[in-house]
Amino acid sequence: MRFRYVAPIACISLLTAFQVRVWGGGGWRPNPIREGLPTAENGVTDRGFTFCRLLYQSVRREAQGHGWNTDYPGSDHNFVTRLAELTTTRPARWEDGQPGFAVVRASQEELYECPFIFMSDVGTVGFSELEVVRLRDYLTKGGFIWVDDFWGDWAWQHWVGEITRVLPEYPIVDIDPDHMMMHALYEVENIPQIPSIQWWRMNGRHGTSERGRESATPHLRAIFDPEGRPLVVMTHNTDIADGWEREGEDYDFFLEFSPEAYAFGINVILYSLSH
Repeated sequence: MRFRYVAPIACISLLTAFQVRVWGGGGWRPNPIREGLPTAENGVTDRGFTFCRLLYQSVRREAQGHGWNTDYPGSDHNFVTRLAELTTTRPARWEDGQPGFAVVRASQEELYECPFIFMSDVGTVGFSELEVVRLRDYLTKGGFIWVDDFWGDWAWQHWVGEITRVLPEYPIVDIDPDHMMMHALYEVENIPQIPSIQWWRMNGRHGTSERGRESATPHLRAIFDPEGRPLVVMTHNTDIADGWEREGEDYDFFLEFSPEAYAFGINVILYSLSH
């Protein structure tokens, strides 16, 4: 276990919610894509936290990847739910009471109403010229993107090529374990390596590196602006979101990976929103 003292508390809280809501039923899955952002009863946008996921076009394929909707919608729903349970963050909600997660395109005006954007399987993304311009504008005006679940050298090099089109003047840097992002709420000593549950099961329910030696080391990297504000955070050689999505499918997988996934994810959110 990579946590000092907070992870057991998180684990107990998650287990309690787990037993009440999801265990034994494989988790609850909400309806897929909804248009727009969560709105309050008066029709205006709900200003609680919305987990916004970017819909993009894939131009190549990665093993076990599904493009923009990898781990969707279960990971998004579960993360917003646990964020509200484990912190004082108020999530946005749709009119039917479901937690506030949404899918947006870079071409939509709703992009600018999302202080946080999540992307998955970014080793397959291909930004159009319009998307490059829009994402650059979004990021330099205060937006934040977290990319997750891309494995190995090819996926990394492809992603670097795409994000460099968006932010060519800003370097990608490694985040070391003593960075404030790792300690925003939970004391996380190292980025956890979390495999997909399918790979984990096929591998005999042990091991974490989906590409063998090539992906043996998980990386936490970021792009900061000149004032030190985080623009993009990258979790490479790990699938943090599967620790959220699959919490109700396998008890052993949950115990092994979900507390780490939630602790790290909550740290990223709280750090990005406060900086």
